[in-house]
Amino acid sequence: MNLLHIVGARPNFMKVAPVLRALKERENVAQTLVHTGQHYDVNMSDVFFQQLGIPLPDVNLAVGSGTHAKQTAETMIRLEPVVIERAPDIVLVYGDVNSTVATALVCAKLGVRVAHVEAGLRSFDRTMPEEINRLMTDQLADLLFTPSVDGDENLRREGIPAEKVFRVGNVMIDSLVRLLPAARSLSPNGLPERYALVTLHRPANVDDSATLGGILESLLEVSLDLDVVFPAHPRTRKRIADFGLTAKQLHVVDPLPYVDFLALQARATVVITDSGGIQEETTYLGVPCLTLRENTERPITVSMGTNVLVGRDREKLRMELQLVLSGRAKKGTVPPLWDGHAGERIAAILLGIPSEAKLSGKSTSGH
Repeated sequence: MNLLHIVGARPNFMKVAPVLRALKERENVAQTLVHTGQHYDVNMSDVFFQQLGIPLPDVNLAVGSGTHAKQTAETMIRLEPVVIERAPDIVLVYGDVNSTVATALVCAKLGVRVAHVEAGLRSFDRTMPEEINRLMTDQLADLLFTPSVDGDENLRREGIPAEKVFRVGNVMIDSLVRLLPAARSLSPNGLPERYALVTLHRPANVDDSATLGGILESLLEVSLDLDVVFPAHPRTRKRIADFGLTAKQLHVVDPLPYVDFLALQARATVVITDSGGIQEETTYLGVPCLTLRENTERPITVSMGTNVLVGRDREKLRMELQLVLSGRAKKGTVPPLWDGHAGERIAAILLGIPSEAKLSGKSTSGH
């Protein structure tokens, strides 16, 4: 079987690693790794390949940054000849970034089967570019690998045939489980005993000066009770400077390699974020998570996990933080199949599908 994996942004790297590893152990499987270059900063990509044990990409499209339309279009233009040349049986796409939907469109036009890893997630907020990417990719995909039961339910409601959908668990957690021992072995390097870990990157939070200023003021309030460690996304750091805002009382650092960041998460008193993947990781780690969004495409982290949506409500953030500091934070559980073996399940399903099968969505595997 000839497989093509498409990665483009930081979260994709953690998701592709366990699938590559699981398939590497199988016979008669050829794998090609294509990096679209959607994230190209060394701190945001190269080091992730090293830490996660991912081989260097066979192809780098070097798309770079740009508007959503430009990035998606450039990926499509540069990817199409690669797909034609490599003639894969199945192309695997990951998550909800622009590279993912661009690949799904290219492959649909060429009649090449697409498998979507992390299918079925929905925020029900179409102002989020990622939501458009999720909806379009899932409609075009031939195999949909979901991380949790809510993904299955969303796809069923959207009319996706049940035989295309496979609940496999969360590949992000596979990488976390494998690398957590290495993360726990890292020295705290003078970190305070208790701290809040912050990440902030979504355009809705950082592209408006009033919104970003309000969030920074809230974080400065947090810093009165807890040290705040803030690995700042390049986009966020630039916006802070452009808008003339201050974050001097916060420990602002550059983006961290995955293992280093995982170590920070595992030791944190609380994580304050607008990231989707971090909502999942904190749920697995049992660390309180306060999400600076009004909605989430990962509601299972709220219903079962440690995640609380606080939006931009300063009073709610303050109240939830006090619960954390007083030891009364929400207690969560780990969702089913978040056990470190999702990649192996995906490999088993893929290898149960005849390479000559047509684009019918049928397979020899069941749920």
